[in-house]
Amino acid sequence: MPKCNTLKIPQLKAKIRKNYPLHKKTWLGVGGCAQYYIEPEDEMDLKLVFQHAGDYPIEIIGSGSNLLIRDGGIEGIVLHLGKSFQHYTLQGDTITCQAGMPLMKLASIAAQNDLSGFEFMSGIPGSLGGGLKMNAGAYESDLSKIVKQVKVMDLVGNIHEINPKEEAFFDYRKSRLPEGWIFVEATLKGEPKPKELILKKMEQLRQKRLASQPQKVRTAGSTFKNLPTVSAWQLIDAVGLRGYEYNGAKMSEKHSNFMVNIDACAADLEELGEFVRSTVAAKTGQYLEWEVKRIGKRKK
Repeated sequence: MPKCNTLKIPQLKAKIRKNYPLHKKTWLGVGGCAQYYIEPEDEMDLKLVFQHAGDYPIEIIGSGSNLLIRDGGIEGIVLHLGKSFQHYTLQGDTITCQAGMPLMKLASIAAQNDLSGFEFMSGIPGSLGGGLKMNAGAYESDLSKIVKQVKVMDLVGNIHEINPKEEAFFDYRKSRLPEGWIFVEATLKGEPKPKELILKKMEQLRQKRLASQPQKVRTAGSTFKNLPTVSAWQLIDAVGLRGYEYNGAKMSEKHSNFMVNIDACAADLEELGEFVRSTVAAKTGQYLEWEVKRIGKRKK
């Protein structure tokens, strides 16, 4: 625990919330409290947090769509880029957008401006910052294919601009962002195409999701990363765990790589995931890696 009793950040415009419940910030609907929770108003607010955090560790969360926060909560500062970080500008075939922008909203903006290449993100419920962190993708496309430049902030509030292609910045479901740094903005390039064709493709993808993924349930999307030669759901099916339920946590019957929270706490969900991983390893020799990010303390 940080030695300082009270967090004070001079000139900060955003409100500092103490013992803030985080379960309402995740799609799984679980998790303890943040010692301090801040939604910065702008880049200067963000810089001030980094400069005045002192001994307090900083954890950054996006829209919570791919996140499991443990029941014991998070010590230190939790940063969330909200509505104040959703500004964007259009220039030709590029969109420069702040990291708090929801990916689905960004896909819609691109479509309304006759820009293709963003359709895959129309069903991804995360923010741009979180999407960049994990190189979010679907249907054989991902952010690395359209991102031309990213702007990030380091641990002391300095801004860096990165060309992802030059620095081999993205890989499958991950980026090479240094630990603790945060995405602030990205420039993405599309391909001009008639709006009606873009909307048609988005509808086709929507129908695929409806047919293959659980809807209107508490889930964090794909629980485990696919392996180079086999999909995670195939391994889960192979060991008979499709639909398996434990203490109100369940591997979906519709898509066995989707974990569903029926009436579970974070510990139950994580235990189910670890049981699936150990069973797959024991029976197939293949090792599943979590795609859902797990943070925070376990409850004592």
